[in-house]
Amino acid sequence: MKLEQIRESKPGPRPVDPVVEGVKRRILCVFPKYTRSFGSFDYAYPLLGVKAFMPPQGLLTIAAYFPKHWEVRFVDENVRPAKTSELKWADAVMVSGMHIQRGQVNDINRRAHELGKVTVLGGPSVSGCMEYYPEFDYLHVGELGDATDAIISCLAKSIARPETQQVHTTTERLPLSAFPTPAYKLANMANYFLANVQFSSGCPYRCEFCDIPELYGQNPRLKTPQQILLELDEIVAGGAVGAVYFVDDNFVGNRKAAKELLPHLVEWQKKNKYPVEFACEATLNISRSTDLLEMMREASFWTVFCGIETPDPVALKFMQKGQNNEISILEAVKTLNSYGMEVVSGMIMGLDTDTYDTPDRIIEFVEASNIPVLTINILEALPRTPLYRRLQADNRLIEQDGRASNIIFKLPYEDVVAMWRKTFVAAFAPEAIYKRFRHAQVNTFPNRIETPPSGKVNVANVWRGISTLVKLIVIVGVFGNYRKTFWAMAWPALKQGDIETLIHISLVSHHMISYAREAEAGYRNTSFFSKTVERPA
Repeated sequence: MKLEQIRESKPGPRPVDPVVEGVKRRILCVFPKYTRSFGSFDYAYPLLGVKAFMPPQGLLTIAAYFPKHWEVRFVDENVRPAKTSELKWADAVMVSGMHIQRGQVNDINRRAHELGKVTVLGGPSVSGCMEYYPEFDYLHVGELGDATDAIISCLAKSIARPETQQVHTTTERLPLSAFPTPAYKLANMANYFLANVQFSSGCPYRCEFCDIPELYGQNPRLKTPQQILLELDEIVAGGAVGAVYFVDDNFVGNRKAAKELLPHLVEWQKKNKYPVEFACEATLNISRSTDLLEMMREASFWTVFCGIETPDPVALKFMQKGQNNEISILEAVKTLNSYGMEVVSGMIMGLDTDTYDTPDRIIEFVEASNIPVLTINILEALPRTPLYRRLQADNRLIEQDGRASNIIFKLPYEDVVAMWRKTFVAAFAPEAIYKRFRHAQVNTFPNRIETPPSGKVNVANVWRGISTLVKLIVIVGVFGNYRKTFWAMAWPALKQGDIETLIHISLVSHHMISYAREAEAGYRNTSFFSKTVERPA
């Protein structure tokens, strides 16, 4: 069936700037290294043969937006450090990053300045907190738009460092329908645990702890299906290893648009014999839209990350996440499982409503829901959120090196960290996580549509699968101290020839088990937002 384009893409011409057109520049885009966290799956990289979690969608989009006659190079320092020779080559160094990368962002700036290079910083962290980055030459605040064109014009006129920092703030955003395809060709997609695309930006909800509505708006902006299909073609051609993750703040922030996109994804998957599976982030009330879930199933969505945050209805109301109180959380999870989708849950500890019973309540929820993977974070107050402003007014914010959060909690800090550690270690004990995955093997995975194996069969994928399986068997099945638990799952899967499930469960479990043991030993990285990891003396 021929699918019509659901909305017009009107990119419009780039503003003609004679100075820009008349010069050539060399731009080095550098993405800073992340502080390791349990959400980045580092322990799985050596087994799978990858080096980083996901390519930086925003920086690759900026790289693609630069004038075509400018030479642009890209380095992800999660894959390898930028070389001095690369920094010397550049006329200008472009950086982007999140709050957790603040130290690494400033380090890139220092290294570039030592070589006399002009530096530009954009992305979510500087858009939320310009004051974090006083040494950069140019700051790009906001999304792709008129500020981007202004900075390109400045670099065209001069690559000398300005006498004082220059701040350019986007007032006219480029429509997402006019965004270029991210420069995936500059990144070796085979280096990444997940590939990623973005269909929409923004979220209609106003959870107290979330900065998305203030950074990107409450009315989701959209790309066209044709843009997404082109990006998927580029990703597959670039050698993507596993799933493709929709990094939308909320995939169903505009349900009508999601329902209009999905038939295009289904057609693309069928045409290409299902070369990838999809994952996304969505509010838990997606479970109410069974027609949408059926289309997601047909498009081969295997994973949905849901911000459940807490099983406590009082806490949900307090954090302004009432949408999770409008449904039965456990029934919603079961509904998603019935469409073949594994739920990954975001959980938060350190809430004002937490008590010393909170770890037990969360562990009970984990067991009842049978959600295999949860990202359990200690609460961090992000700038430009209602939470940050409330705590700031109450003098409950603190910046201190080595501390897992910038919040002065209602409970003693050491107790909150100990409660997190107890919860995390219990949730990811080998027997616990494998038990939950056994539930998924019976109640989730069989509900996925059957896809032709030929879509993923190529020399690189076959070799990667074999080498990963061998490494898992040796590292976990032979020398691992939870090998009995591993073989209880692995042996039946091997006999059935279900290698893909075996690898998925083993990789994810190995990372979470290994990280939980670090937590038990005293590592203090209790949050994706925690900037440092320390081991007690």
